[in-house]
This record gives sequence, C-alpha cells and structure tokens, in this order.
Amino acid sequence: MSGYTRDDVTFDSHGTACAAWLYRPTGATTPPVIVMAHGFAAMRALRLDAYAARFAEAGYAVLVFDYRGWGDSAGEPRRVLDIRAQQLDWRAAVAYARELGDVDTSRVVLWGTSFGGGHALHLAAEDHDVAAVIAQVPHISGPASAFSQPPSLVARLISAGVRDQVRALVGRQPYRVPAAGYPGEVAMMTSPDAAPMAIRLAGDRYEELLAENDVAARIALRVPFYSPGRRAHRITAPTLVQIAERDTVTPFDVALKAAQRIPKGEIRTYDCLHFEPYLDPYFDTVVADQITFLAAHVPAAQR
Repeated sequence: MSGYTRDDVTFDSHGTACAAWLYRPTGATTPPVIVMAHGFAAMRALRLDAYAARFAEAGYAVLVFDYRGWGDSAGEPRRVLDIRAQQLDWRAAVAYARELGDVDTSRVVLWGTSFGGGHALHLAAEDHDVAAVIAQVPHISGPASAFSQPPSLVARLISAGVRDQVRALVGRQPYRVPAAGYPGEVAMMTSPDAAPMAIRLAGDRYEELLAENDVAARIALRVPFYSPGRRAHRITAPTLVQIAERDTVTPFDVALKAAQRIPKGEIRTYDCLHFEPYLDPYFDTVVADQITFLAAHVPAAQR
C-alpha cells in the first residue's frame, strides 16, 4: 500500500500560530517524521509540497511549516526576516513534531533549503537528539553570501537596510526591497536564476505570490553576521549536504569546506545554479538522493 494524507495544522511559536501541512503515509506504523521549512523570504507554497509528497510516498511523516509573518502563518509585521525568530520557529516545529501521535518521535529529521538549510544546520549543532539532517544548497557563511554580489549592490542594500532600521526604531512600517530580482536590480538575491526560478516556483499562483516577493531591508545588515557553517563540527547526526556547483548565492567552495567538517556528513554536488534543484531537470535526482540517504540512516516504518 502507498499514498498519504495531508492535513492543515497549526502550532504555537512564542504566542503566534505557525501554519503547517502534516503528511502521514497511508498504512505506516510509527513512521519517522521530517520537519521542513523554506529558504530566504520564501514560503512552503513554493514547491515544498513536491518534496513532502515524495517523502510521504516513501513512508515518512512530514511537517512543512511557514515562519511567523510569512505565507499562511500569523504574525505582524509581515515579511520581516528575523533570524533569531526563525530559529525559534524551527525549535517550536520540532517540539510539536515530537508530541505527535502515531509517529516515531525519537526519529525526527531536519530538512532545510538555502537559508532554511542554514537554520537546520544551526539547530542540529545544538539538538543532538535529531536523527538526521538534509541541507539543500544551505546558507553557510554570511560574509561569503553577502559579499558575493557586486560592491555597488552591496552598498545600496546596506543603505536600504539602514533606512529600514531607522524606520523600525521610530515605529514606522518597514522599508522593503525585492527578495529576488534580476542582475542589475536592487534586490537581496540577483543571481541569474533568482527571478526566473521564483516565477517558475510560484507556478499558477504567480500573480498572488508576486506581491510577497519582498522583505524588510534590515536583513541586509544581519546576513553578513550569520554563518551556520562555523558550527558544522558540532553536528552529530548523519547529515546530507547538497551543493550546487555553479551557486553564486552560497559559493561552492565555502559550502564544501563546511560540509567536510561535519563528522557524519555526506556530500552530493550537482552541476546547477542555486535555485535549480527545485525543478526539472534536477529535482528528481536531488530528491532521489535525499530518499536514499533517509533509507540508509532513518529507515521508514513498514506499511
């Protein structure tokens, strides 16, 4: 028997309701549970369901959540990327997963992509009870990511960040910049694949989700100081790190060096750009490697 069910659920993260999908594989007895969240300024509607469906078909329960202030979760003001708050949302999601019935709460897997991959690595360095970690094109080094962009763009983003921070201090609404844009535009991510892939990820919901392609600019002042890769040596769980060889958002050499410091790390590389693993022709290979890794380290329960 195969198949799965998907339910809309919520869990509390410090007084705010986080929206999540809970997938349960049909006929499985106490399956492991995978906790999933997206990357920089992204939400679960941008193709995380495609991954979760594959995992559920393979016999895993999956909890896919939106951060506070993003997607379908509550929280105001909207789309203010607070690194510490997102880390707390991860902890709240893991705590919720560990209280679920009919799953193996001793086998919780962290799955994060891009900025969320950095969060997953950060949490795994502290929580040694997690069973495994999958970090897809993860954010590793703040300086490497922030300063991989043209100096003129870095200067304009810092200026926008200061403007937004001043507005926050005097109680005004955030000053925003696009999260993904085209090369030459003022946006947080302007790699050649950023804007085109954001459009493809949105699919039929492009017009609806386009309005949410922005972020409070203050995050530009904080990204340079967030480097989850520095804690890689503390991760004790088996960890799959998937790296894009032509990545300009998370530079390849930096990601590879950090992944090699994880004691039980496994590394897979792909000849693609940062945003390309989410869709064909790379998606099937990337997710198949994830399922193979899970089968080796956190086998699914028998149906």
